[in-house]
Order: sequence, then C-alpha cells, then structure tokens
Amino acid sequence: METYIIKVNGETYEVEVEKKENSASGKSVAVKRETAEKIETSGCPVKTEMAGKVWKITAPIGQAVKKGDTVMILEVMKLEVPVSAPSEGVVRSIAVSEGDPVKQGQTVAVVA
Repeated sequence: METYIIKVNGETYEVEVEKKENSASGKSVAVKRETAEKIETSGCPVKTEMAGKVWKITAPIGQAVKKGDTVMILEVMKLEVPVSAPSEGVVRSIAVSEGDPVKQGQTVAVVA
C-alpha cells in the first residue's frame, strides 16, 4: 500500500493505493483505491462517534450550521445515528459520500 497526496479541482486528498502484479504482462499497475480522505485544512473537524456507513448528508458544503446541528446521519447496526456540528459556522468541506463506510473518530467534514 502506498500513500499519495493529490489535488483535484483545488481540493487536496490523501489516497492509499494498492499495487498488484498484472499476471498477463508482468507489469505493476495500480488497481484499487482503498481510501480517499480529504485533508483537514482550517476550521473545526466534524468527527464520527462510532463506526458505520454514511446514510445521508444533511448539511451540504456552504450550509450554515449551529453547534449540535446534524451534518450527516450514519447507519449503525440498522439505527440512524446523527453526526453533529461541534461548533457554529459553515460546512467548508465533506470528506465522505453517502454509502461510504466510516471508522470511529474519523473526520467526515470541516466547519469553519
């Protein structure tokens, strides 16, 4: 597994790539993206309290939120678990998409 930092449309991401041998040609090629997590810039990170899957993003980038507002909802063992804004501000970035798995303590958004 190799880690790369890439920029896409001005946004910076850290990406882990697994390399495998192509048995037909013997050449090494990148075939699988393991994770793509947006690197925190400035602001207050929004972190998950438990592992699960992103069910719905309720506060898109650019939306103003107050402390405690729901930014997204996780599905955890068939339960809906809200992920709340830790402070008042505007959602500056979202590092996940609906359907993505998340780990406990993972940064999923930034509010500034």
